[in-house]
Amino acid sequence: MDYKKKYEEWLSNPYFDADTKAELEGIKEDENEIKERFYADLEFGTAGLRGVIGAGTNRMNIYTVRKATQGLANYILKQGAADRGVAIAYDSRRMSPEFADEAALCLAANGIKANVFESLRPTPELSYAVRRLGCIAGINITASHNPPEYNGYKVYWEDGAQITPPHDKNIMEEVKAVEDFTTMKTMSLEEAKAAGLYVIIGIEIDDAYIAELKQQVLHQDAIDAMGKELKIVYSPLHGTGNIPARRILRELGFENVYVVKEQELPDGEFPTVSYPNPEAEEAFELGLKLAREVDADIVLATDPDADRLGVYVKDTKSGEYKVLTGNMSGCLLADYELGQRKALKGLPEDGYLIKTIVTSNMARAIADYYGVGLIEVLTGFKYIGQQILGFEQKKKGTYLFGFEESYGCLIGTYARDKDAIVATMALCEAAAYYKTLGKTLWDAMIDMYERYGYYKDAVQSITLKGIEGIAKIQEILETLRKNPPTEIAGYQVLKARDYKMDTIKDMATGEVTATGLPNSNVLYYDMPDGTWLCVRPSGTEPKVKFYYGVKGTSLEDADAKSEAMGKEVLAMIDKML
Repeated sequence: MDYKKKYEEWLSNPYFDADTKAELEGIKEDENEIKERFYADLEFGTAGLRGVIGAGTNRMNIYTVRKATQGLANYILKQGAADRGVAIAYDSRRMSPEFADEAALCLAANGIKANVFESLRPTPELSYAVRRLGCIAGINITASHNPPEYNGYKVYWEDGAQITPPHDKNIMEEVKAVEDFTTMKTMSLEEAKAAGLYVIIGIEIDDAYIAELKQQVLHQDAIDAMGKELKIVYSPLHGTGNIPARRILRELGFENVYVVKEQELPDGEFPTVSYPNPEAEEAFELGLKLAREVDADIVLATDPDADRLGVYVKDTKSGEYKVLTGNMSGCLLADYELGQRKALKGLPEDGYLIKTIVTSNMARAIADYYGVGLIEVLTGFKYIGQQILGFEQKKKGTYLFGFEESYGCLIGTYARDKDAIVATMALCEAAAYYKTLGKTLWDAMIDMYERYGYYKDAVQSITLKGIEGIAKIQEILETLRKNPPTEIAGYQVLKARDYKMDTIKDMATGEVTATGLPNSNVLYYDMPDGTWLCVRPSGTEPKVKFYYGVKGTSLEDADAKSEAMGKEVLAMIDKML
C-alpha cells in the first residue's frame, strides 16, 4: 500500500480515534507531510522505537506503540514466558504516561502481567526492576536526550539489558508481522486491574534500588569527612533524576546539594534548553551560574531518563569550571574505581574493564596500568550488559567497570544499562576522596593525563532528516566503504575496520582478519600514536557521526592535534555532501 492509501485508510477506518483523524485532516493539503508520516512504518530496530510524536505509521502514537507491544507479546508467548510479566517505566516526555499504559493494556489483553511504575522513573531503575521482579522483559518509554517532539520505546530482556541477538532480531520480525492495526489486542484499565494483569509498582523498587547503589560506595569515610564541605550543583534537566539523585546524595551524607530550580521539575517541553542533552553547553548555563554563586566544587546534570551524566569541575588554580567529556568522566571514574578497589580489597585475576569501540583509548592504558583485561564492544550499552551476562553464564570473568563516550557508565551489576544516578553518587564520592588528599577532580584528571598520556577524543556529526537524509547517510558510508582513506590529517591509515563486512584490513600488507564483533554499519581507521577515526550512523537520530581521538604530550599539544583532526573530518564531510 502506498503512503497516500495508508493516509486515507487512517482517515476512514473507524478503528482510529477522532483526535488522530482531526490531526490528519489538518495536513490534507501538505503532500510532503503526508508522505513523511506514511511512506514507511516507524522502524522497530535493535533499540526499539524512536520518532516524532504524531499521527501516522512513521510517527510515535498509541497505534505504533500498540503494534510494537503486540509483536513483543507474540514473542513472549512463543517463549512460554507470559507468567513472568513485564516491567514498564516512563520518563517526563509528552505522551510518556499514555504510551506506558497503552503498552501495559496490550500486554494485559494478551494475558501478560504488566508491572507499571506509579510515576516517572530513571532508565537504570527499569533495568533493575526487570531483574528484581524476575520479569521476562521490560519496556521503557523515553527518547533519552532527543528534542521535545520525540518519544521512544526501548525493550529490555530478562537480564536487564536492552535486547541483543537473538532476541532483538526475533522481536523485530514479530513486530513486522503485525500488519493489520485492527488485529492488535487491548483492554480497559479497569478490566486489566481486576484481572491482576496491571499492577502498580513504586516505593518498594525505589528502596531496593537505592540500597544497591549504596553497596557500590568504596569510601564512606571520605564522604563522612567531606560531605559537609563539598558543594554540589545538580540539574535533572526537567527529567527523572531529581528525586533519586538527591535522595542518594542526602542519605550518604552530602549536605550541600544545590538544585537548579529552573530545571528541577519534570517538563516534556524542556523550556530552558533547545535540546535536553548533558553533552550540550547550553544545558549547563543555569547550573554554572548557580555554581559561581555558591562556589561549587562540582556541577552535574542528568539527561531526561537519567542514564547519562554531564560534568563540570572547578579548577581552583584558575577559578574556572572545566568541562569533562563522557570520555574524561568515564576514565576518571574507571581509574578511581579500579584504583581504590585495588587498594582496599585487591583486584580479581579475571577482572575486566569494558568500553565501546568509539570510547577513548585511555581506557586501554588504565586497564594495562591495573593489570586487568579490556574488552571492546560495539556502540550501545546493551553490548556491555551482554558481556556481564556472558561472565555470569560462563562463571568466568568479573565485571569491574564499563563506560561509553556518550556520557554513560555502570558501577556494579545490579542493573545492565548505564546509570547516571550511580555515576552522580560515585563522582561526588571521588570528589570527597580527592578532597581528603587536598585535590580537586580536575587535579585528579591532570594526574591521569600525566600517568597515561594526554588523550583527547571528540565527535563531529551532521544531521540529515527525512527520506533523502537517510539515503545520504547510507551513501556516505558506502562511499567510504568502497574507497577507504589511506591518510587522514597527515596520519597514515594502518588498518581499516569494516564492522558490516566483519573485516580488518592491514593497509600495508592487504591482509584481512575478522573483527570478531556482531555485524554493524560502522567503519573504523587505526592510525599511529593511538590516533583513530570512526564513522557510524546514529541509532537514535537522523545523524552520521565521525568520532576521533588523538594522544598529545600536553593539554595544548592534544588540543592542537584534535583541532587539526576535526578540520580534516569536516573537510571530508563537505566533500561527501
